Amino acid sequence: MNPYLEQPDYWSDFHNQLVAAIARRLVPQLLPKYRVVTDKWVYTVTDALTVAMGRPDVSIQQRQTNPTPIATTPKATGHPVKVRVPVPMEMQQSYLEVKDAATQIVVTVLEVLSPANKRGEGRSKYMAKRQQILGSQTHLVEIDLLRAGQPFLMEPDVAQSHYRILVSRAPQRPLADLYAFNVSDVIPAVPLPLGPEDEDVLLNVQSLLSELYEQLGYDYFIDYEQAPPMPWLAAELQPYLSKES
Repeated sequence: MNPYLEQPDYWSDFHNQLVAAIARRLVPQLLPKYRVVTDKWVYTVTDALTVAMGRPDVSIQQRQTNPTPIATTPKATGHPVKVRVPVPMEMQQSYLEVKDAATQIVVTVLEVLSPANKRGEGRSKYMAKRQQILGSQTHLVEIDLLRAGQPFLMEPDVAQSHYRILVSRAPQRPLADLYAFNVSDVIPAVPLPLGPEDEDVLLNVQSLLSELYEQLGYDYFIDYEQAPPMPWLAAELQPYLSKES
């Protein structure tokens, strides 16, 4: 996983491209018994989270990159100052459903997390959706390729890994399989559970990422001289960048 894709300039497009690529990879393996449906989850958050959804906010980016100001005594002024107030904003996030073609029952949901799923109001809304799935007979595959944000609670706590993929099979809950990995690791291939009479399909996320990275030409646009997105530090990414160069 390339950490620079976590930047707001790239994430929204990358997220949509990855979900679509997973669908294209799964369809020929699941026909004719299953349908792979790309759907959109629509929810509302305040505009403070738009930058986390991959919609850059120049004022927020500047605030993160400017040096910390020296504390001074506040001065009264008769002139107004432009401020930002929270306003409702509709968000759309694509995800996949694997449906039984005969009954249209959703067998498996596959989610690729976005930054807003892991913080603030967006996190609360995603958790409600997640709990609804975990309380049903539907399997869940949850792909988290974002270091930023708070990982979801599970035991034992493996939050120290940079990334993780959760495979939650309905009959085995509350137990689930967690694939934890770091930036320099090859992303593990994971099983996509289906109906009780069918074998899992193996999903190779690393292969898809490599194909997308080449097809979409990210190397032409990413400036590796710039500071990496938070919370990454340039020093800890040096081994990864040396390996990729």
